Amino acid sequence: MPVPLIVHAAGGEGPWRIDRIDPVIGASLPWAPRLAVTGGDAGGSGPGAAWVLRSFTSNTRYTERAELDALTARQEGLGRPAATRAALIPIRKTAAWWALAQDERRAVFEAQSRHIAIGLDYLPAVARRLHHCRDLGEPFDFLTWFEYAPEESDRFEELVARLRATPEWDYIDREVDIRLTWDVPVRNP
Repeated sequence: MPVPLIVHAAGGEGPWRIDRIDPVIGASLPWAPRLAVTGGDAGGSGPGAAWVLRSFTSNTRYTERAELDALTARQEGLGRPAATRAALIPIRKTAAWWALAQDERRAVFEAQSRHIAIGLDYLPAVARRLHHCRDLGEPFDFLTWFEYAPEESDRFEELVARLRATPEWDYIDREVDIRLTWDVPVRNP
């Protein structure tokens, strides 16, 4: 059974208004006013899409049982009515990252960078989901999707700053920070 795709298409349509697109490391993505997030492999790219990023969700990686249990206990789902702010942050890791063995990547990810521990500090206010795209030949390895209420914006900025200050970010060679606002009258999860 094929893995369901998630398509992020930036163009003139979609319920998410793109507030800004900031290159953090490396090249940016072209500007577009709206973002649509769809399931399936139909493309989701309507006419005039500035860019389309395809991804899929997968099993949780680099996570030990106690961490997974803690994340599951605290995480709330995406699509909460109050969560009208979002961030889509595509990331590409360096060749040096992918040359590391799985246990070495885990050591950088959690033992050195405390990625999971930092994320736990912001749950349940910030909901998140990691999308994989390296195996699809996309220009990024991961698409990180976050949703939060407007009053949690400062805490979200703190979360991102803390993660970017870790040793893990030494292995990133492209990152784009896309900020969004839900821009339709009712937020339907």
